[in-house]
Amino acid sequence: MFQPELESLGRDELMQLQLERLCQTLDRIEKNNPFYFNKIKKISSRDIKSLEDIKKFPFLTKDDLRDGYPYGFTCADPSEFMRLHMSSGTTGIPIINPSTRNDIRQWGNIMARCYCAAGLTDQDVIQITPSFGLFNGGFGFHYGAETLGAMIIPIGAGRTLLQLKFIRDFNVTAITAIASYPLRIIEVAEKEGFDFKATKLKVGIFGAEVWSDEVRRRIEAAMSIETFDIIGMTETGGVGLGIDCSYHNGIHVWEDDYLIEIINPETGEPVPDGHEGEMVITTLNREGLPLVRYRTRDITAILSRERCACGRTSLRIQRLKGRNDDMLKIKGVNFYPSQLESILMKHPQIANHYQIVLEKSKGRDTITLMIETRGNVSQSLSEEIAMQIYDLLGFHVDKLDLLPEGTLPRAPGKAVRVVDKR
Repeated sequence: MFQPELESLGRDELMQLQLERLCQTLDRIEKNNPFYFNKIKKISSRDIKSLEDIKKFPFLTKDDLRDGYPYGFTCADPSEFMRLHMSSGTTGIPIINPSTRNDIRQWGNIMARCYCAAGLTDQDVIQITPSFGLFNGGFGFHYGAETLGAMIIPIGAGRTLLQLKFIRDFNVTAITAIASYPLRIIEVAEKEGFDFKATKLKVGIFGAEVWSDEVRRRIEAAMSIETFDIIGMTETGGVGLGIDCSYHNGIHVWEDDYLIEIINPETGEPVPDGHEGEMVITTLNREGLPLVRYRTRDITAILSRERCACGRTSLRIQRLKGRNDDMLKIKGVNFYPSQLESILMKHPQIANHYQIVLEKSKGRDTITLMIETRGNVSQSLSEEIAMQIYDLLGFHVDKLDLLPEGTLPRAPGKAVRVVDKR
């Protein structure tokens, strides 16, 4: 553990620390931002007696943060800001999260925890493939590796041949990436005859996209590594909110920094542990943009609040299923792209790239699946996949195209899995 005194706190001690930090956060809002204080109904730390009182506060949404662009919800003087990162959306209005010196330090600490949970130490060589820019990923991985004391190769996005060369030449032991990028690395490696087993690579830490267990198994088999699912978002301070440990029994969320709720997305009411719902986050240790009851739109469930076999006591949530706004509806059926992915990736003949195309035809919704395959495949594969989709999700695919590997375009960033033309 990187901070064992915090990562192994007993439940009562942890809840007491959360309460103290929640009150400090509320004091900061009250002191620094009258608009924000009014937004939370002028509820102050003096009104908070237990963590249950978090339910007194209204929810904060992405639209709220967009309406507050650029500094409407910040709680520090702009002279204290050291860096900002941005999350953009469909409206074109970005969400800005500026960080103070203490925020950057906090980010480095939780990212160092994530590296340690993945079994890494200051003796490792970490290759960082997410971009360094307004997207928070590259810098978050960098701060964490720097805090850990590991060697850093900040190569950034793309240049896959160079990525492979550096993995081999610099004895890279861990690679970080957007979750779909390893599939591209594997594709190029196969063409180049690159042997991952001949390298020192042992760990992959991937996030920023929902990726299924089936994709995880493919990556691990092809790259001969152990993979770890890391979560986080610009609004809450960047990547590093949580990660699964070597037992892979849920994602640890650092509860001394974040208070987690799971709610029914329709009613806003809390759901019991073990039940899926929308994750709501209150930051407990952020200065620039503290958040109170922020609706993330991420769908997950609390798996356990008990001490993990790894010794960490923070609660564990299930791997993210998707976002409320990622859910697709076709022929009266709601589903997540990850559910389709889990079906496709069970078939070894299917390559690593696919696309879901939604269109309108004669007044009704239609769905086409474009799937890359390896080698010669029979029509029976198409029929088998169509039946499995119907059995699991309850609708028939209008068209299923099996394409030669390499047909679909490769996006430089996150993979484009859904094209909605409706």
